[in-house]
Amino acid sequence: MNVLTDNFSTFGDGFLGTVELTVYASLLALVLGFLMASFRVAPVGSFRAFGAVWVAVLRNTPLTLLFFAVLLGLPRFGLVLPFKVFAVLALGCYTSAFICEALRSGINTVPKGQGEAARSLGMTFGQTLSMVVLPQAFRSVIAPVGSNLIALAKNSAIAGAFSVTELLGTYKTLNELGYNIIWTFVWIALGYLIITLAISAVFNILEKRWGVAR
Repeated sequence: MNVLTDNFSTFGDGFLGTVELTVYASLLALVLGFLMASFRVAPVGSFRAFGAVWVAVLRNTPLTLLFFAVLLGLPRFGLVLPFKVFAVLALGCYTSAFICEALRSGINTVPKGQGEAARSLGMTFGQTLSMVVLPQAFRSVIAPVGSNLIALAKNSAIAGAFSVTELLGTYKTLNELGYNIIWTFVWIALGYLIITLAISAVFNILEKRWGVAR
């Protein structure tokens, strides 16, 4: 227990760092995922191609490699930002590809007649997607989107290798101070469990309220 009590501030900083990374990267992933899903089903061929390339590249690129590309590659093009911002970009962009596919699968569950009826009333593609299709698709993708955000929270551990304050990185400091590494990882695991259970609880509430009855 002294591993936690003696280093509560260290664990607290790491825990808050992971929460911050998860929140900001999740928001970015949801926005980009929605945008790319819109591109994937757009009537414009160039948009569909861009969305397909985005998903194919990011889903098939190891996240660690993406971190290297963002944190070490972008500064070479003159884009210099705090490492935490780069970590959010890497996590958000990577997860957006999976969010996109989850949303696209939900869109495909909506009968085509719904979109055709909306267009027959004079609605644009954007109006049809945002007002008719997505509200129905959202109900069937709550669970997979939640699973992707839980995976994002766990993937944030990679950021610690790039000088970003997060929960897993606290083991380095405590190991140097001579604390028991096993108990250090036990408390770290408990911290991740709290975060993932919180995300799961939020999406369970959303699913009970708006999810499709099976």
